[in-house]
Amino acid sequence: MYMYTAKMSDPAVTDGTGEDKIDDDAKSTKSGPKSQSGSKQPSRAGSAQSGKSGKSSGRPAMAATPAGSARGDNPAADWRQMRRIIAEDPAYSLATVPLLVDLCIKHIVTHFDNNSTILNDLPPRYKSKVLDKISTDIPLKITANLVQEEDYWNRCCKARWEICDVSQYGGNWKRMYFERNLQQIVENFVPETTDPNELNETLPLSANYVKKLDVQQLLPPVREAPKGPDFDDASDAGSDAGDEPECDHFNFAPVLKCLTNLEELHLTYGVSDCGMNFEWNLFKFTARDCLQLAQCVAACKHLKVFHLSRSTLDDDKTRVLISHILDHPSLTTLDLSHNTISDRGARAIGKFLNNRSQLVSLNLCDNDIKVLGAQAIAHALTKNTTLQNLNLRLNRLGDEGASAISRALQRNSTLQKINLGSNEFGEATAPFLQEVIMQNTTLKSMDLSCNKLGPEGGKQIQEGMEVNTTVTHMDLRITDCGQEAEYCIQQILHRNKETERQSKIQDNSGRIWKRLPPQAAHRFKPEVPTITVQ
Repeated sequence: MYMYTAKMSDPAVTDGTGEDKIDDDAKSTKSGPKSQSGSKQPSRAGSAQSGKSGKSSGRPAMAATPAGSARGDNPAADWRQMRRIIAEDPAYSLATVPLLVDLCIKHIVTHFDNNSTILNDLPPRYKSKVLDKISTDIPLKITANLVQEEDYWNRCCKARWEICDVSQYGGNWKRMYFERNLQQIVENFVPETTDPNELNETLPLSANYVKKLDVQQLLPPVREAPKGPDFDDASDAGSDAGDEPECDHFNFAPVLKCLTNLEELHLTYGVSDCGMNFEWNLFKFTARDCLQLAQCVAACKHLKVFHLSRSTLDDDKTRVLISHILDHPSLTTLDLSHNTISDRGARAIGKFLNNRSQLVSLNLCDNDIKVLGAQAIAHALTKNTTLQNLNLRLNRLGDEGASAISRALQRNSTLQKINLGSNEFGEATAPFLQEVIMQNTTLKSMDLSCNKLGPEGGKQIQEGMEVNTTVTHMDLRITDCGQEAEYCIQQILHRNKETERQSKIQDNSGRIWKRLPPQAAHRFKPEVPTITVQ
């Protein structure tokens, strides 16, 4: 805003004698009506001009200007404008003084760390304003049990991480923040080096909000570098031979003891992005690690999902783990994929299935299970009544192992999905698969990809599918079954999917019919989709 600042020496506002002309004009304006009514007061503007024009002041005299024309030509001549003087400050605003409510909110936000309990006493509309303005860096010991609003935790998550997929955390931003915060602390924890105070302070605050813990890496302790002139050669030789001393990783006993609501535990014993610092020791799952973890999982009675993948889990460690969780009351999902489990470990897993386990899903993908291990699992499938999903992809079952699994599926009545892809079986297994497809009425999905079934095996599977009405998904990629067999099988799968969809529609219509009151039942007409054939 630009303002005109009047100076007393400006000729536009003074007469030739240096006196204030604006005051004279103002006074002459006020005295005008009185002079017309008979007042004898002379005009000060005229007397000042005539009485003081003859003084030798050294400055030229100015001719008198009528008041009206001076105001029209020069806005500064108006005394009402000259009396309003504002400083030339670019940050100046004519806004009114802030409301008392805004000042109070600003004070609460500024001193929130020292007086956070006042948040519970605020009305909802003012509480939301405070939560919108407080910092996301406030310690968790203040906000953990105080702030329940999702908008604040939404801001905290987005301020800390670039990618925030809240759908993986049940749509709860607060749960997402506490789970990822604890995950980051565990992943960066170095045994015998990291100060445990941060972990000990975070655990009681996170206990009520953490339901899933997904740890992508676990760091081993820092070893002291050996001294000597041939250190580099010795280090390379030890790394190649795998003779490095064993190191124990993070101990989950105090963590699982505090997390009373934990339902899912995903672990990987290894280091992410190690780059040129690769050593075998960084990816070694020791016997002590296995024993501690098995005891923790066994003590966590409310755990439902347990994943231990990419951790070099061998047969001995698998037997130790299974022996501790044989009687686990609530474990429904077990994922031991991408490890080194062979037949001895598979026999232990078969014993787990034979026992009183509640497993619904078992993933043994990418291991080293062969014929004996497949036979042990097949024997367990004949007695198990809870398992619905079994993944044996990327093992080495062969024809004999796959045949044993197929014979077991003929007697199983609960399994709905099985994956036998990349298991090195061929046409010799096709007749057993045909029997499974014809007799089993609960199986809905089969993955037989990357096995050399051949054209004869494809025809046998096609013959089995012609009498099947339940299988809706079958993967036959890279099996050399032939285009004709694959096309016919796909048509049958489409028929089964359509039949399943129609049955679901009828079931839903029946449930709606039962919920309707008797007086409105006659007006309800279930929607039956029509199929137009062109």
